[in-house]
Amino acid sequence: MASPRRPRRDRPANAPVRALGYLRVSSGDQVDSGAGLDAQRAALTSRAALEGWQLEVVADEGLSAKNVDGRPELVAALRRLDAGDADVLVTAKLDRVSRSVRDFAGLLDRARDNGWRLVLLDLGIDTITPAGEFVSNTLASAAQYERRIIGQRTREGLAAKRAQGVRLGRPSIAPAEVVARVVDRVAAGAGWSAIARELNADGVPTPSGKPVARWFPNTVRQVAHGQDAARLAS
Repeated sequence: MASPRRPRRDRPANAPVRALGYLRVSSGDQVDSGAGLDAQRAALTSRAALEGWQLEVVADEGLSAKNVDGRPELVAALRRLDAGDADVLVTAKLDRVSRSVRDFAGLLDRARDNGWRLVLLDLGIDTITPAGEFVSNTLASAAQYERRIIGQRTREGLAAKRAQGVRLGRPSIAPAEVVARVVDRVAAGAGWSAIARELNADGVPTPSGKPVARWFPNTVRQVAHGQDAARLAS
């Protein structure tokens, strides 16, 4: 069952909905394919006019990053949404924001946890509607299943290598309790980005020990693939 959506900060009842329209086009996209910036902008503008949204458009041009972290304008937009400075993230196509089911599931969780809406025009998804919430939860459940299957296969592969006497992973430089926490969250189906956000939110020191350092998905992955994590996962 989905967790309740966090309420937004108080705003006048008649205040317009603030929408961030996100555009992205990679270097290989063709304008006449419907993926061009002009086509995306037209679709977002039409929907905003229909809904009466106050629309601001942001774009990542010429980027083909596989996940959210590689798209600076999208990262900035998500931070504004989380902070309550906007209410809706709208995009013309799912693959403009994510080409990974796992990454998309993380966006759904983030939207629900921070109280903003996600609207995908190509799939007809609006997370404020019952139908949109249902489709979103179905996709998120599929992503969680995928993560757990991958985790199970990884553990089985590691166990087989240990049985052969293979020494796995690099020595961990993170404290044992942090390694255990990462292993538990991975086993529960959490992705690298979600775990990094949780560790940062709780002020957990990074392996570098620097007080201003932050956890990143790659840092979490390195801890999860270390020798201490491999022993705990067995």
